[in-house]
Amino acid sequence: MAVDPVCKMTVEPAKAAAQSSYQGQTYYFCAVGCKQKFDREPERFLAGGKSEM
Repeated sequence: MAVDPVCKMTVEPAKAAAQSSYQGQTYYFCAVGCKQKFDREPERFLAGGKSEM
């Protein structure tokens, strides 16, 4: 299982709505909207920033 870095929801990689690669790591998302937020500001979500739904 993976954790959506935006909303912190648990995501099964095979069933993820979207995925994105950043600095050699693949991240999985519960929804396309979470992926879009991540793609705009990946550092915000990886630096332990506040999650936003």
